[in-house]
Amino acid sequence: MRISVIGCGYLGAVHAASMAKLGHDVVGIDVDPARVETLARGIAPFFEPGLSELLVEARDRLRFSVDMGAVRDADLHFIAVGTPQQPDSNAADLRYVEAAIDGLLPHLSAGDLVVGKSTVPVGTAARLAERVATTGARLAWNPEFLREGFAINDTLSPDRLVYGIAPGDVAAVTVLDEVYAGAIKAGTPRIVTDYATAELVKVAANAFLATKISFINAMAEIAEATGADVTQLADAIGHDPRIGRRFLNAGLGFGGGCLPKDIRGFMARAEELGVDQALSFLSEVDAINLRRRSRMVDLTRESVGGSLEGKNIAVFGLAFKPDSDDVRDSPALDVAMHLLDEGAHVVATDPKAIETARSKCPGLDYAPDAATAARDADAIVVVTEWAQYKTLDPHGLAPLVAARVIIDGRNCLDPAVWRAAGWHYRALGRP
Repeated sequence: MRISVIGCGYLGAVHAASMAKLGHDVVGIDVDPARVETLARGIAPFFEPGLSELLVEARDRLRFSVDMGAVRDADLHFIAVGTPQQPDSNAADLRYVEAAIDGLLPHLSAGDLVVGKSTVPVGTAARLAERVATTGARLAWNPEFLREGFAINDTLSPDRLVYGIAPGDVAAVTVLDEVYAGAIKAGTPRIVTDYATAELVKVAANAFLATKISFINAMAEIAEATGADVTQLADAIGHDPRIGRRFLNAGLGFGGGCLPKDIRGFMARAEELGVDQALSFLSEVDAINLRRRSRMVDLTRESVGGSLEGKNIAVFGLAFKPDSDDVRDSPALDVAMHLLDEGAHVVATDPKAIETARSKCPGLDYAPDAATAARDADAIVVVTEWAQYKTLDPHGLAPLVAARVIIDGRNCLDPAVWRAAGWHYRALGRP
């Protein structure tokens, strides 16, 4: 098929490359000339495992442009622009979605299909469909469910497909089935529904996930007050098939460009609809999540004698999660900055996110690797659970540090191993 993808940030670049991998002819459109030039050279402008290789592999069927007119040859158009949180409220900022539609409308033809993938407040698709219909084109909403670090696999082999369509628009279903023919043949569940339900699927899923994470972190607060072990607690309740163990890991909490802004945007939209009480619990979900960051600073302060002033603190991790260089609303970076604010000398490291963190927080000192960051440290703080941090050798690090103190913000280390090596080990929610 001939496909355009409007917006080549994280979602759009992955989607464009994946569509080309599936055999479609794809043009990606973005307003940033530098990003377009980088993508055209087969280089991912951010870290996502396998994306640069996929861009090169799909080069014969994939091109990028800053010219919206390049979409004229396509008859299927994906909207994949960002919907960040507004700077002065919790609501989603739809300027980029509106701009994408404004730019696309003059190039649409009767019979074209515009497909929204961006996460938008419920009610957005119905409003945009009226504008798209003035050209004779149609609108569908096909929410994305990408996990950073696994985005290519999540696009090529999704765990479900959701089509939000206008009543009776069988033709849109046929087109989308052709796009995702391989996944459908492999047995991927497909849900065909209305616009509003399709819009709600993504934010509802993120709200549920955020609630599950904050629930176990609330239990971590109880565990710390009682001497219980939240990791063993999670193991025990996770055996209940109604609960499950996945995403029941207590620690520093969630961050990134989706969960925090999506649950806040969901609350804002519920308030606009007059049903804000239905989502009032999400305020506490958000608050619990943010409290874990403060508690991590508290643990570090306690572990170095009650004051961070003048202490050398090594921070292992800057990205909000492993296998990503994304520092948007990163708990790890937030903790590093709070340690700095309390007078500590902070040396931070991360396998992939140093440059993205440096552009946002130039006041931190950065080290290329864990060994360099740990030198003369009064404490090591693990705040992103990269595989290389989970397998650190406590005996190898011991000669480098000023004090054998480690604070595990992700409950990803084995306390027995570290304590046996002579380290003072502390973790969120564990005795």
